[in-house]
Amino acid sequence: MSRQELIEQIKKKKSFLCVGLDPDINKIPEFLRSYPDPILEFNKRIIDATQDLCIAYKPNAAFYEAYGIKGLQSLIDTYKYLPKDCLSIIDAKRGDIGNTSDKYAKAFFDEQSGGMSFDAITITPYMGNDSVTPYLAYEGKWVIILALTSSVGSKDFQYLQTGDGYLYENVIKKANTWAGADRIMYVVGATKSAEFTNIRAYAPDNFLLVPGVGAQGGSLEEVCKYGITKDCGLIVNSSRSILYASNREDFADAARAEALSLQQQMQVELEKAGVI
Repeated sequence: MSRQELIEQIKKKKSFLCVGLDPDINKIPEFLRSYPDPILEFNKRIIDATQDLCIAYKPNAAFYEAYGIKGLQSLIDTYKYLPKDCLSIIDAKRGDIGNTSDKYAKAFFDEQSGGMSFDAITITPYMGNDSVTPYLAYEGKWVIILALTSSVGSKDFQYLQTGDGYLYENVIKKANTWAGADRIMYVVGATKSAEFTNIRAYAPDNFLLVPGVGAQGGSLEEVCKYGITKDCGLIVNSSRSILYASNREDFADAARAEALSLQQQMQVELEKAGVI
């Protein structure tokens, strides 16, 4: 999905919601466990209930890899079920270099090889451009670089003073020399809304993938106040608050209600910012 296509979806759906597909077999409704692939069935019902309200889906690789070969098949089948009008993001947070990085890119971007061809992948950049450029070699694919996370441990490295600002600021400045805003996004946690103005000074046009709204306590209004742009420039992810809005047979309806609430809030913010 190109940048322009993403913007068009945001305007069409009046939403910049990303639904995180992080299925936990211990949390999904018990009745689904009788299905041949409970995780896939769970994901399919979540997708069916929310696809008109969101512009992206983001499976987190760890929630599939934890179940070995069966989990990998669930991930592949989930990828194949994703609607084509939504940005598909694999939240893999890979960060290796050389041949290893080439193979990770092949696994998630080359459908003939790995069974998947996601639009975007999350990357940890701390081994430098060698950990990013193999993914940029795939034309039309996005690289989403970890910049500033919501985690308590973000202060351990991301806020280190370098002599030229914080380390996370240097990550953004350097990464912007590798590709433009049509190929690179940044992960910025919703609980870091006070930093969004600063981040926009270095990444004025890049889309920001923003986890942490909902269960993690981030404020959508605050994120938009400091981070929204004329093209929206935000993809706000919600996982647990949508996926586990109910653990009964009505879970898909409950997920839709939660997603609809977020979409309606996002429509207000888009109208305020003059995006729609």
